[in-house]
Order: sequence, then structure tokens, then C-alpha cells
Amino acid sequence: MTTTTTETAFDAGAEFDRQVRTLTGLGYPAMAGLAPEEFGALVAPLRAGAVAHAGAAAEAGGREPCDAEGGRVPFLLVVPRNLAPIEETMPRTVLHRGTRPGFVDRSFEPGALERFVATRETGLPHDQDAGAYLLFDIERGEEFCGAVPHEAMDTIAGRGRTLLTIEEGIALVTLFPRILVKNKCFSLGGSRSGDRRVPALWISQKAPKLGWCWQGNPHTWLGMASAGARSATGPQE
Repeated sequence: MTTTTTETAFDAGAEFDRQVRTLTGLGYPAMAGLAPEEFGALVAPLRAGAVAHAGAAAEAGGREPCDAEGGRVPFLLVVPRNLAPIEETMPRTVLHRGTRPGFVDRSFEPGALERFVATRETGLPHDQDAGAYLLFDIERGEEFCGAVPHEAMDTIAGRGRTLLTIEEGIALVTLFPRILVKNKCFSLGGSRSGDRRVPALWISQKAPKLGWCWQGNPHTWLGMASAGARSATGPQE
């Protein structure tokens, strides 16, 4: 007797469309001052990059790691803060099977969020013309739970990977709520304000919370999120 096992292939196009629908349903077009159709047109050119990335992974003999509960996501559609302000996107996050909106911790003094910008290493622009883009091969980074944050950041850089920004972390929880779970929360070292604070996302009051921790203080429940690459148009041929 011959047994045939069929594994459902990852459909990057369908996943991209799901992410667009989710953001649209959460009011991202209005935040950006756009109609839903205009928002769709804005991000539509990125779809080809998501599909190409999945195809390249398949040709290389790999498989797209779409396992949010396991802490890995193949790609993420990110809308920067000039289009969707952090103060408005964070309350649109919820935990898996949760109902309480996410929030920004009061430890961010007035004006602090504006100072937490993408680091030079991310290659992201800081101007108001920044557009939506794709983030590839995201890992929650629970292997760094209990590690000193600045040492974890050095390790990730040594692997040729990039740290997540605040906007990318919010996008991750928004589009994949299952990824934020107890004892597997994560820092966002791609956004810094010039001091020793490292922003992070964790669970508080049964909701996602954006806070920060000192770069020299390890926490057993806080890892360091990272990604393989960013692209406005998809991977280079």
C-alpha cells in the first residue's frame, strides 16, 4: 500500500491580500488620509515582492516559515508612522482571543515616541515621504529571553539580520496576534532615542503594551525580534 501525504503550499499572494484586508478593516486607510481603494493601490506594488520571496525560498529548497505561534513569519506589510501614527496603531492591537486594546506605557514621557526613530543600521528613512514596505523572515527571538539586550543585538547583527522597529513590532502583533504570548515577548532594537532605552512589546492588563527596558537589563520573558531583510519592491533579482 502506498500512502501519499500532501502538504499545503504557502500562498504568499493570499497572505499578502489577507494582511491588506486586515489593515483596511482596522482603519489604516483613514489614518493615512486615504480611501480604502487608494490604500490598496498604495500597497499593491509590494505584492509581487512577497510572491517573489516565497518563490525564491521554494527554489532554494526551503519552506516559508509561517508559524506565528512558533515565533516565525515569512513577511510582513509595514505602514510607517508618517502614514499611521503609533498612538493610533497601538490601540488597534489585541492579543489572540483577547478584546482589550493595546496601549503605550506611561513610562514614555511626552514627546518620547517621536525621538524613538529607526536606527541607521535599518536603512529606513526618517522623512515624511516614507512609504509602506515589506519585512522578510521575521523571528520573535525568544532564544534571547534572559539575555542582556545589547549583547543580543550584537549577536543578531553578527548573523547579518536586522532588528525590528516599533512600527514593525506593532505590525507584527496587529497581523499575527498569536505571536505575542506570555514569557515570549520581544524587544524592538531597531528604534532608539539616543539613550539606553530599548522599546519592547509585552503583555500587561491582558493586552499588548508598548514599553521600554534598559539595554543592560535582561528579562527572562523578553527576547529580541529580528528579520532577514526589508524591501519596498521585493527582493532583488
